[in-house]
Amino acid sequence: MSEPHALQVLISIAGAAALLIWAVRLVRTGFERGFAAPLRSWLRHSAKNRVLVAGTGLGAAVLLQSSTAVAVLVSNFVAKGSLATATGLTILLGADVGSAVVTQLLMVRQPILIPLLILVGVIVFLRSEGSSARQIGRIMIGLALIFVSLDMIRTATQPMIADPATQTVMAYLGRDLLIAFAIGAAFAWLVHSSVAAVLLFVTLAGQEILPPPAAAVMILGANLGGAFIAFVLTLSAPIASRRMVVGNLILRGGGALLAMMLISTMPDLLSELGKTPARQTINLHLAFNLVLAIVALPFVGLIISVLNRTMPDKVSVESALATTSALDSTALDRPQRGLDCAVREILTMGQRIEHMLVAVEPLYTKWNSAVAKSISDQDAQIKKMHLDIKLYLARLSQKGLEEDMSKRAMELASISSNMDAASDAIVRIMLDLASRLDSQNLQFSPKGREEIADFMDRVQSNVQLALNVLVNQNPAEARELVEEKEKVRQVEQKLQRNHIGRLREQLPESIETSNIHQETLRALKQINTAFSMVGYPILMKSGDLLNSRLT
Repeated sequence: MSEPHALQVLISIAGAAALLIWAVRLVRTGFERGFAAPLRSWLRHSAKNRVLVAGTGLGAAVLLQSSTAVAVLVSNFVAKGSLATATGLTILLGADVGSAVVTQLLMVRQPILIPLLILVGVIVFLRSEGSSARQIGRIMIGLALIFVSLDMIRTATQPMIADPATQTVMAYLGRDLLIAFAIGAAFAWLVHSSVAAVLLFVTLAGQEILPPPAAAVMILGANLGGAFIAFVLTLSAPIASRRMVVGNLILRGGGALLAMMLISTMPDLLSELGKTPARQTINLHLAFNLVLAIVALPFVGLIISVLNRTMPDKVSVESALATTSALDSTALDRPQRGLDCAVREILTMGQRIEHMLVAVEPLYTKWNSAVAKSISDQDAQIKKMHLDIKLYLARLSQKGLEEDMSKRAMELASISSNMDAASDAIVRIMLDLASRLDSQNLQFSPKGREEIADFMDRVQSNVQLALNVLVNQNPAEARELVEEKEKVRQVEQKLQRNHIGRLREQLPESIETSNIHQETLRALKQINTAFSMVGYPILMKSGDLLNSRLT
């Protein structure tokens, strides 16, 4: 193979691989943006039966095209106490199987699917006004591009099949399975997608470029790399959710190493999994995750018990760094840097309010005076931060800002004020309502409590989105945030109607807690509205707002 030709082939393969990685992410983004709320609710309401719980994880991974995305979602629920750690680990085992099912589905070659998915996807995306419908179009386009990228990889690798240098390298990988395993793990970690990594390795095996044993262990390595992605992404998560992720890493990584050793000693086992190298390797991926889930499910409780002892809860220690302000007085003479300092302080303010919202939810079920005091103390800190931000921006404005910077300072002051109002709603309304439930020994009806938990989870998701928008100033995410404001309003009205319906049925729990239920819903809507205001200045600049409405 001549050098120019070799370079052309390498560029073609790299471009096809890049398209594959981006297409997988495009599908996942579509599901996350269009159907995150129902998916989160579905995961949080996982059944108690372990097989059904694992099935929930499987379905979620198929939809999101990623077991890592499921791990991050479930981590949030475990951290908030909405799911037990053992249940979370069970969901992850099912999600790993779901990720393998995705690769099976995406390897089906139907030429008519590509133009059909692109045609329908583009029409749906361009013609739809609703966010969910547009995301369906995005998903269809992403699926089509996955198939396109796989065909590109097959075409680009054709010249490599008979090349002596390629055969030498690939033969070496077939002999040194440990190196092949490490490459598979590193590649999956690098692209942050085990699905994309597996699809690439299977395609190379199908082209007879990778020997089946090398492709097989690279796929097993991708399983370890995929589990390690979630481990890194949750490094700062509470210890309960980290136990779940570590348990999955140990099971998936340890199982992959054992399977690699089995293949190295008995390579003929691959022939039992299919007639072609591509079918053998992709079936190995599914078989490995399925067997791992079946073997590990009965021992999930024991695994978590061991992790509870080896990863004990850490004693919380207040750090002086936690009170450090980002409002640098020396930056007042440099307006842009001063505005950046204000944004950092508002971000910290928003993160603290997010923690308050997460902490107040369990108090509706079981009162905890220490937690309640901590939330009240945090509110006092928020009030101080809000005052400091206003004074800082006022001092900054005295320096004579340019028009665009002056406008930005006003926007930041407004965002800070809205966040202070959100903190107020948590402490003055929600904390008081939770206290009344405890002091009067009241309980919501099961359906009412479930509705509040679902609504709270939706608002928490929007709070996270608002903080992301505050940092990235992304018009698309700002639009999504503002659209969610209207959806939350509609959901709140629906839940209020549901509650009135239970009152008509004369349910005792609903009657006793009627005011608390309705005021909680209104408070959550206020909090959501306060954070959605982050998106308005961005949409005003991008021309996506007509007065107070989205175009």
